[in-house]
Formats: sequence, C-alpha cells, structure tokens
Amino acid sequence: MSRIRLNQEYRNKIANRMRVHLEQEDTIEKQNYDNLKADQIDINDNAWKIAEKIVRRHYTEDDVAKAHYLQNKFENVDTVAKDSCFHFHYMGEVASRDYDNNPVMEQKAIESHFDFRLNGSIDVDSNSSYSRDDNGYSYALFRDELKAQDDCNPDILIEQEGKDSNPHKTKYTDANNKYLGNDDTGYGKEWNEKYQLDLIGRNYCRDRSIACTKDEYMFLIDWKNQKGKFVIAHQKWIKSILDQMKEIKLGLKGYKYLDEAIELANELGLAITDAEIIRTNSTGLTIYNPKNLADRIKGMKNKRVKTKAEKIAERLLYEQQQSVN
Repeated sequence: MSRIRLNQEYRNKIANRMRVHLEQEDTIEKQNYDNLKADQIDINDNAWKIAEKIVRRHYTEDDVAKAHYLQNKFENVDTVAKDSCFHFHYMGEVASRDYDNNPVMEQKAIESHFDFRLNGSIDVDSNSSYSRDDNGYSYALFRDELKAQDDCNPDILIEQEGKDSNPHKTKYTDANNKYLGNDDTGYGKEWNEKYQLDLIGRNYCRDRSIACTKDEYMFLIDWKNQKGKFVIAHQKWIKSILDQMKEIKLGLKGYKYLDEAIELANELGLAITDAEIIRTNSTGLTIYNPKNLADRIKGMKNKRVKTKAEKIAERLLYEQQQSVN
C-alpha cells in the first residue's frame, strides 16, 4: 500500500487538533490560570464592598435620596448619576526636597483611579480616568464563552503581541467586544450593573476624588494587582502553547507523508488516525470528534483541588519533560 502524501490541508487539520489537545493538557500554566480564574468573582466582590463603603461614607444614602428628590422635582437639576469608576485618595508622606535641596517628607494626597467595569483599567500606576480599556481581563475571564463562538478568539491579544494593528487582530477584537457587550448588552451590561452606585456631582470621577484610609486604598491597589496576575497567567499559558505549536508546525512542514505527522501526534499524546484526518473536515476534527468533545466536557467538570506537594511534583515532572523535548 502506497504512503499518503501530506498536503497542506492535512497539515492544517493536524495542527488545529494539536492546538486543542495542548489547551486541554493539565499543565502547571493551565492550573495557575484555572485557579486564579476561580478567585475572580470573590476578589471583585470584596473590592466592591470596600469601594461602596468609601463612597457611601462620603455620599450617604440620605444625601442621594435628597438629590433624587430635587432632580425629580426640578427640570434644570441633573446631579445624580450611576458610575462604576472612582478616584480615591488618602493623605500620606512622600519624599521631597526643601529649598536648600535637603531631603524632607511632605504630606501629599496619594491618589489612584479604580474602575470596576468589565473592561476597566488594571494599571496600578495609571491615575487617569481615560486609561485604555483592559480587554485582556475580560478575554481571560470569559475565555470559554468566547472560544465557543465561531468568529471570536479570546487569545488574539496574546497571539498578536508586539505586532502593529492589522485587519486580522481588529476582526477578532471587534467580534470579542461585540459578543461580550457593554453597558447596554451582554456580559458587559450584567457586570457593569452589578458594580455601580448612585453618585452626586459631576460626571467625571476625577472631579470628585473621595477620601479613604490608607488600608482601604492599599486593599484596592492589591485588587488591581490580583487582576493583573490573572491576565499574566492567561498570557503565560497561551504563550507556552504557541511556543509548542511553533515547533509542531515546523515539524509538520518538514514531513512528506501523513503517517509521519500521525506518529508525531501520537508521540505527543494525541491519538488520531489517518482515516480520521482524511475523512473529517477541519471544523469537525477540531470540535465534533467524539474523543475531543468528551475531553472538552471532562474539562468542564469540577476537580479535586491538588495539594501543594502534588503541584510541586507535577511541576518538576513537567520541567523534566520540557528539557527532554
């Protein structure tokens, strides 16, 4: 029986199937992403309790009720609005220099911007109300939901890191953002309505910086940091997959026959046959293959939390395997 030539269609099918296989592997990077993802609702809720406490200490429920009364009574009064982002500050000491250039400590307002919207900025160093949207957080948090959509790609920002804006990137970021929604639709509407308060005053949060304690301020800074760690975990996980896929595609490009590519896949833990590659179209191979679908469903189940010792042992084994590969 003659060997089957490996054409580009077969290469694409195997590469697509390998990408799915790598995403399902229980690696240290994936465990870290999954563990941090499980904490996100709690850390946002806990931070919101602190923010709500700060705001209501300044704008009391009674103040808001009176403002609503006046706004409803007079057509020219427009003073109450819902918002999800705030400027908080506390009085702290910062290093400075006196007129003789001697080092001194002076009292100064330490201030930062805290945005609770789904795409709110998580940049700890930014104090601007106009910070760019951090879509990386929403893409990481709703990765499974975006992955299930044919025209979305939750990993697009990672895949395009360092590249200039281009139609490919724009296509998927626009589709992702449309699916997730905003203040009017989708997950964005549900999320943003959960984290918003009635505030009195101007529309721009920087014009109404609210005083808080240093402990409250640092708690909210830590909240931003934790969200940032989750985004980084998503990036590290996907980058590890992209690095592997780069080697896999390079190998597939060098093979002439299908059985060589099948052998590579099997060696990497993906059990597929030449008949499966030949008969199934690319979409079916990636999504509807029975074993693949079963693996996807199994991955959705709650699993026992691994002990620290187990995680360390798995990490050591993973590093050994990587060095061998």
